[in-house]
Amino acid sequence: MSTQTPIRRTTVPQIAARKGGEPIVSLTSYHAHTAAIVDKYADFILVGDSLGMVMHGMESTVGVPLDLMIMHGKAVVRGTQKALIVVDMPFGTYEESPSIAFRNAAKIMKETGCGAVKLEGGKRMAETIRFLTERGIPVMAHIGLTPQSSHVMGGFKTQGRDEDTWAIHEEDARAVAEAGAFSLVLEGMVEPLAAKITKQIPIPTIGIGASADCDGQILVLEDMLGLNEWTPKFVKVYGDLGPAIERAVGQYAEEVKDRSFPGEDEVYR
Repeated sequence: MSTQTPIRRTTVPQIAARKGGEPIVSLTSYHAHTAAIVDKYADFILVGDSLGMVMHGMESTVGVPLDLMIMHGKAVVRGTQKALIVVDMPFGTYEESPSIAFRNAAKIMKETGCGAVKLEGGKRMAETIRFLTERGIPVMAHIGLTPQSSHVMGGFKTQGRDEDTWAIHEEDARAVAEAGAFSLVLEGMVEPLAAKITKQIPIPTIGIGASADCDGQILVLEDMLGLNEWTPKFVKVYGDLGPAIERAVGQYAEEVKDRSFPGEDEVYR
């Protein structure tokens, strides 16, 4: 009889309870292999619609379809045991009405096995957040720089540089918290505003290009591993995988050309 304690996934209430406590660790992941690595360290993993740009070469996240999010969500759930898995709702799947948002969010949760969904927008999405949470779908909210609205914003612009706009972001944060969101991503937001919002609302804030005072942090995995040629200012690059992969591929190509690969150790006799 096994005495090994079963691994239990982090739950939405456990993340919500971390407000003001030990900082919440999070990264994005889009497939089973990297998710299994991240799972050892992250409290939650976000299957972000950033996968459209990072993995599929899209210019923005706007073109990401629902089925693509579900496919990658399934892979991440299969590759993990411990972390709460949150899946982004892509553009066009939740804005039209709360009932359509519920239908698509339920589809994501049922088909992937994830524990929560994330959607962008503050006060304007409060009604939808309330509708979803009242029907059993945990929602992580997202304000500040919202990539799905990049066309309206005129690009990926830092939010809150003009202090006169702070009240709008503060109102957005209060609205999603009151609507039932269990946590809130603050993206591309000036540090003092993000710190102020974190103190004002009762749910954990997750910073990305925001403040160290946020209740947690998230980065795109490929950015922090050095896989992209360009990264935003707020990214600290912890790895050098891009150049390392290029060196490895280059060496492989040379050895194929000079017929030193496969060698004696790589063939069957």
